[in-house]
Amino acid sequence: MTEFVPPENPLSTGQEDATAFPAPETEKVTTWKVSCAGDESRGLGHPKVWLKISPEMGFVDCGYCDKRFVIDPENVHDAH
Repeated sequence: MTEFVPPENPLSTGQEDATAFPAPETEKVTTWKVSCAGDESRGLGHPKVWLKISPEMGFVDCGYCDKRFVIDPENVHDAH
């Protein structure tokens, strides 16, 4: 497997010009499967969804809120 290097400036996906739209929030995670329910503390919640990070990409964006989850390659503690 090739070594994943997280992007310095993570960008939201699904944009015509992704470089113009940085991800609104980025979280470094240690598991390949994560859940997202939005930011309920600010009233920006959404239905809870489970997302799987691709080892080739090293990150996944939430389809509701565009939050980006980036795998921490040095601290991963479960199989993918």
